[in-house]
Amino acid sequence: MTTPAPSNHTHDSVSRRFSVAPMMDWTDRHCRMFHRTLSQHALLYTEMVTTGALIYGDAERHLAYNQGEHPVALQLGGSNPAELAQCAKMAEAYGYDEINLNVGCPSDRVQNNMIGACLMAHPQQVRDCLAAMQDLVSIPITIKHRLGIDDLDNDELLHTFVDTVKASGCKTFIVHARKAILQGLSPKENRDIPPLQYERVYALKRCFPDLEIIINGGIKTIAESLQHLHWVDGVMIGREAYHNPFLLSEVDNEVYGTPKAPTTRVKALEDYLPYIESQLSLGVPLGHMSRHILGLFHGVRGGKQFRRVISEQAHKPGADTQVIYDALKKVTSLSD
Repeated sequence: MTTPAPSNHTHDSVSRRFSVAPMMDWTDRHCRMFHRTLSQHALLYTEMVTTGALIYGDAERHLAYNQGEHPVALQLGGSNPAELAQCAKMAEAYGYDEINLNVGCPSDRVQNNMIGACLMAHPQQVRDCLAAMQDLVSIPITIKHRLGIDDLDNDELLHTFVDTVKASGCKTFIVHARKAILQGLSPKENRDIPPLQYERVYALKRCFPDLEIIINGGIKTIAESLQHLHWVDGVMIGREAYHNPFLLSEVDNEVYGTPKAPTTRVKALEDYLPYIESQLSLGVPLGHMSRHILGLFHGVRGGKQFRRVISEQAHKPGADTQVIYDALKKVTSLSD
């Protein structure tokens, strides 16, 4: 892993037709390198990083990534325009292809710091944050938000929010097609209980045809993604891409129309092994990489045993790639 050189990417060079959502504790640099073995074109997002973590913490630990991850976007959490601008400048220096502002996370911890979905009640603040970042960097600045929060949840308020925020110059809105209930539901419950309302995202695109509208929430297959692409500009998949990562092997062919030889689960694992070995040589524990491949054989006979071997052995001191090979022996049917 190296500290990348600054990026020369422009807004138009980043394709968001398909992306993997930022997911806390999941989409770290090891996960992204694994996902890249399955798709060369999907846009990959980091976990959310707060401005405080970058300004007052270990910025290198949070910002360093592998060159093979491109295209890769950094998601920031914060609400202070000056601090966000400072962090955006840091991210640009590291060569990220995009910076995304989190206006969708519903957890109590981030609410108390004016981060995430609670910012939907403050569209002018969001506008100022995005404007401050765009004034300082040349890479694209985007936003990820909900349909609404609590009682602030109707199309008029949603459209007012977008209309206010777009005055910052932001052109890309990633919309989780659910409201967030900030009082009474946990973050996990907020990913399931509020109903999905895809039509409201489609309507947002019709109302703002000049904006790039990306839909997120509850999408599980590439076939579903292609249906959404009739109405919006891009699709973002979250949990399903993590729990059933092999679906990403269809992205380049089906979503981007790029000829690509069919891959297999075993081939994806073989492509990831050199990375695992390189990280082990740097002292990174096996479990930091292997936890991201647990879903690779989802739905395949022997997949449960594959997961069990890794779960039981990868955390042990000195565990190496032999654990992966032992797990692979448990998969008795490899018909992809």
